[in-house]
Amino acid sequence: MVQEKIRVSTQTLRWKCVESRTDSKRLYYGRFILSPLIKGQADTIGIAMRRALLGEIEGTCITRVKSDRILHEYSTIVGIQESVHEILMNLKEIVLRSNLYGTCDASICVRGPRCVTAQDIILPPSVEIIDNTQHIASLTEPIDLYIGLQLERNRGYHRKTPNNSQDRSYPIDAVFMPVRNVNHSIHSYGNEKEEILFLEIWTNGSLTPKEALYEASHNLIDLFIPFQHAEEENFHLEDNQHKVTLPLSTFHDRLTKLKKNKKTIPLKYIFIDQLEFAPRIYNCLKKSNIHTLLDLLNKSQEDLMKIEHFRIEDVKQILGTLEKDMELSKN
Repeated sequence: MVQEKIRVSTQTLRWKCVESRTDSKRLYYGRFILSPLIKGQADTIGIAMRRALLGEIEGTCITRVKSDRILHEYSTIVGIQESVHEILMNLKEIVLRSNLYGTCDASICVRGPRCVTAQDIILPPSVEIIDNTQHIASLTEPIDLYIGLQLERNRGYHRKTPNNSQDRSYPIDAVFMPVRNVNHSIHSYGNEKEEILFLEIWTNGSLTPKEALYEASHNLIDLFIPFQHAEEENFHLEDNQHKVTLPLSTFHDRLTKLKKNKKTIPLKYIFIDQLEFAPRIYNCLKKSNIHTLLDLLNKSQEDLMKIEHFRIEDVKQILGTLEKDMELSKN
């Protein structure tokens, strides 16, 4: 563990790492300060940085598993101590570090009896395992086990979609967030006119807290860059509404088409819980008393946009999800 005494400079805004430690291969901790700040600024920066650290940093995960031995997600395999579900959960916990772009393939090919760990994963050169000792399965008999893996680099949390293929591949919920937790606290000094911001960051070992802070701050800055050039590009919201909204005719036409194609099942019996909406969209709809597909399809674009925290991208995602669901129901 590394600790330093905190010395506050009242001249220039500075940041410093005041504590750094490695609790395990999959748990790093760092504590940082930023000062001096005018009263109120620490909270502004702290909230923004926490959201950026948790939501704007990319990570690499195993997102899909394929094996001829797996009949379904809740089956068991003769000669393997764990159930298929337990193996999938163990694979979900594997911590990876990469400069991967998009997706790539990996595999496990072993013969029992033996314990299968993360060290047995055959990876492309661009991917690294953080903890080779992570347990995957225990083979209790002399059987051959081959598992194909799909790796993906992304951000946030992606819930697995229903498996409709017959190729015996199974999706895994993906937690791409390399930052496990973030706390921020504020301390006042100088007759409470100035503030110090303290940031505590825990990561999963795929990057250090300092690397996470660096990446999150750059990602946050990138989000605000377009506003600096708004006047140069002669940006006017009323002249660019077509770029951020769906044409009403298109929206209503697509909803009408969806209603016609859903006549085979009463819309009031299809609940939004059954649809693959992102958790944030699902929660917004629930809070607005939209519980069934009938409730949803009776809403207009204007109605949806009045929902608190709802965005036009959410409307587009809803349409995409409903159209996908319609195609699946045809098959």
